[in-house]
Amino acid sequence: MFKLKGPSVRESVFLALANHLPRSAWADRHRYVFFRLARVGVKGRCTIWGPLTIRPIGCAGNVEIGANCFINTHVRFGVPRDKVIIGDRVLIGPQVMFETASHSLRYVEGVGRGMTTRPITVESEAWIGGGAIITQGVTIGRGAVVAAGAVVTENVDPYTVVGGVPATYIRSVGLPAQKMAQ
Repeated sequence: MFKLKGPSVRESVFLALANHLPRSAWADRHRYVFFRLARVGVKGRCTIWGPLTIRPIGCAGNVEIGANCFINTHVRFGVPRDKVIIGDRVLIGPQVMFETASHSLRYVEGVGRGMTTRPITVESEAWIGGGAIITQGVTIGRGAVVAAGAVVTENVDPYTVVGGVPATYIRSVGLPAQKMAQ
């Protein structure tokens, strides 16, 4: 029997399988199982069109994805130390990047620029448009919308729309209908 040795080997094998499933409705609905086997913290059924990139190798456990999420193609998670935590029913467009690491602008001779990391949290029911970049330390509030191509460097309040480079407030999207009726 073939045994996978070490977490990074297991991660590499199952990420490769998940990312190379054929494009089909069946694969899109079941790809999350392979990501779970790669030690991505998938909390429930979700649709992942893939491929996903998780860097560096061995850090798939730093990605948590809630139930009933939709993740489009070519989404990247840069998670060397800190986590990206995605809530339930989150929609993520194509080519979105989550980057928990950054480098200092200050250069120290013989040392370089150093690296800082902070976690990223996307609360439930948020929608992140294609090509958006979410930087370290950001929390995207419940039900918030990030416009396509936005670079998010600061927290996004719940039920608001942000866009631009850097992302700024555009408008409120209000509470869901059942919450307003109460």
